[in-house]
Amino acid sequence: MGGGGQLTEPGEPGGGRDGGVYTWEEVQSHSSRNDQWLVIDRKVYNITQWAKRHPGGFRVISHYAGEDATEAFTAFHPDLTFVRKFLKPLLIGELAATEPSQDRNKNAAIIRDFHSLRAQAESEGLFRARPLFFCLHLGHIVLLEALAWLMIWLWGTNWILTSLCAVMLATAQSQAGWLQHDFGHLSVFKKSRWNHLLHKFIIGHLKGASANWWNHRHFQHHAKPNIFRKDPDVNMLSVFVVGTTQPVEYGIKKIKHMPYNHQHQYFFLVGPPLLIPVFFHIQIMHTMISRHDWVDLVWSMSYYLRYFSCYIPLYGLFGSLALISFVRFLESHWFVWVTQMNHLPMDIDHEKHQDWLTMQLQATCNIEQSFFNDWFSGHLNFQIEHHLFPTMPRHNYHLVAPQVRALCEKHGIPYQMKTLRQGLVDIVKSLKNSGDLWLDAYLHK
Repeated sequence: MGGGGQLTEPGEPGGGRDGGVYTWEEVQSHSSRNDQWLVIDRKVYNITQWAKRHPGGFRVISHYAGEDATEAFTAFHPDLTFVRKFLKPLLIGELAATEPSQDRNKNAAIIRDFHSLRAQAESEGLFRARPLFFCLHLGHIVLLEALAWLMIWLWGTNWILTSLCAVMLATAQSQAGWLQHDFGHLSVFKKSRWNHLLHKFIIGHLKGASANWWNHRHFQHHAKPNIFRKDPDVNMLSVFVVGTTQPVEYGIKKIKHMPYNHQHQYFFLVGPPLLIPVFFHIQIMHTMISRHDWVDLVWSMSYYLRYFSCYIPLYGLFGSLALISFVRFLESHWFVWVTQMNHLPMDIDHEKHQDWLTMQLQATCNIEQSFFNDWFSGHLNFQIEHHLFPTMPRHNYHLVAPQVRALCEKHGIPYQMKTLRQGLVDIVKSLKNSGDLWLDAYLHK
């Protein structure tokens, strides 16, 4: 969903007949790794070859193989007219007139009303960004980094100043994380290429990470949030069991890689402290090198070159390594608690093939609005609105939120809003509940 490709010939895996008319059953039969069709606005496309070249990664588009991808396609692409040009070579036909527009048991009324809500938001200009907002956000990140270095340079490297420097750098890193998220979702500039360029600058030069790694991982999360084997954020590598389904499955199979009934306790040791400094760091470097992503690697290395050039003269090599490790340690805590409070306590399960609104609302919740909460979470306290409209500039989430809530009330879909404290507490509660389910299944089933 984002560029052209070559169709396979009729008779080959995934091949179709040009101008063909298909049923949902036929479309759904093409959902294997080497044979993939999907539907957008009732048009049937063969994405088998194109999936490997999809700019957002082959997994995110493959997650919709055999399905209607209209809502996801609309959500992820800010310039639909431009992207549709690249869909033309993939077109193989359309749905039969007797087939419904939505697949499986998706609610047509919800889909229709959500489409109307999106159209209303567009007409109200809620997808237009305010450049000054993002300039000021970038400015306060750069200012924090400059002040942190200047403070050490002027007044020395004692423990108090070093601790304050680490806090300032961790704050800059966390806020840069939220800012790169804006550009990664193409929510700032009208031209995608400017979003991509600034994304590489911020995540690469300001954070030392990889834009492509982030894109391929994060868009899967948005496409299928909290769905096993599709959302990488719930792939806990058997360190944790989450939700209500996985713990029981592990318990019945007598899987005990960890003492899961204590996971709410060891979470504090292996979750927030280690995710960014260890797991993400290793994964990012491995991904860039194994995929020969030299552009992202250069951007990433420019961050470390700048950092060590600034801090080795002040702390030496060992001291600079210790400082950046502590900064990553602090940043990781911030990142984990903010990102998990919106998702981990929510429904986590296998694929249910739900409509966009229902799927996103079951996997996300909001945290109350305040100036601090907005800044602290990068406006991801409006996680519901962000997941429904990922290309909407974050400063407009609060404007569309009342309309989203009204739509949810109309269709009886729970719209969860919590305090910041409750959101953080619910992370630990959900881990304990999942661990208890595992223990019960492990011992008694």
